[in-house]
Amino acid sequence: MPPRNESPADAADREIVISRVLDAPRELVWEAWTDPEQVVRWWGPNGFTTTNKRMDVRVGGVWEHVMHGPDGTDYPNKSVFKEVVKPERIVYSHGGGRPGDRGATFVCTWTFEVVEGNKTRLTIHQVFPSKEDRDRIVRDYGAIEGGKQTLGRLAELLAGDGPGLEFRIERSFAAARELVWRAWTEPKLLARWWGPSAVTNPVCELDVRPGGLFRIVMRLADGVEYPVRGVFREVVKPARLVMTMDCSDHPADWHRMIDPGYQPGDNPAGELLQTVTFEDAGGQTKLTIRTRFASAAIREAMVKLGMHDGWSQSLDRLAVVAAKA
Repeated sequence: MPPRNESPADAADREIVISRVLDAPRELVWEAWTDPEQVVRWWGPNGFTTTNKRMDVRVGGVWEHVMHGPDGTDYPNKSVFKEVVKPERIVYSHGGGRPGDRGATFVCTWTFEVVEGNKTRLTIHQVFPSKEDRDRIVRDYGAIEGGKQTLGRLAELLAGDGPGLEFRIERSFAAARELVWRAWTEPKLLARWWGPSAVTNPVCELDVRPGGLFRIVMRLADGVEYPVRGVFREVVKPARLVMTMDCSDHPADWHRMIDPGYQPGDNPAGELLQTVTFEDAGGQTKLTIRTRFASAAIREAMVKLGMHDGWSQSLDRLAVVAAKA
């Protein structure tokens, strides 16, 4: 992106612009870009792999990663986010590459534009310090072809059944795995954190064993209740929980947001399958939640309803409960 006082024409000979229309809703493309677990699955040209060191997608946040070439060469990268406008725009200043390579320094803007209904035009706009720097990175790194291949890998990922059918979120907690497990499996503790901020859980019943049932009633500040029920399919203490989730008892207005044609007795969200893993990380716990949907359309509707923000708020509350469990 050109500086604020610079016109696009001034940067024309210093820029690279690559664009592709992806057959996926903008919210899913944004998630594939900003989720550390997903971005490493498509970032880089064909044959490359990527290792994330840290990725903090917010203004001032840092993203450090290493791209590994097919020949074994490592390419360290460090970027600082300058703008993050969800789900429309990401701007970062980029450094890294081989030591002393000024051509690997640039400002990059990614724009996410809704086109043709549920498709997304993703555009990469890189601006370099000089025309010579731009030409060098095109020549030495194959930046234009590499960018096209990168977007191609993203298109393949979005076309697969991973991000299309699955929602994933993870969080690390400064608490032992056994304490985080207790917060998930003891009704009195679960009731204290389940759901977004301001939600209470007047009903929280758990039978934590394979085939055991659970039922949670979430109550919003306005008194509206959202019951959830399901069955535990797998219980491996303290490492893994697998359960079904049924939201058919939610209010009709909620169902209509999933399917405008909802009729009483329908269950447009279908049965969800949720897998929760608890990983010991040297006295801390890495928690990963994966929710699988019956179709990409249902997943898209749930994401639009705020699933990511809801889980983020729940996990903020879980951190407080686990610390005191």
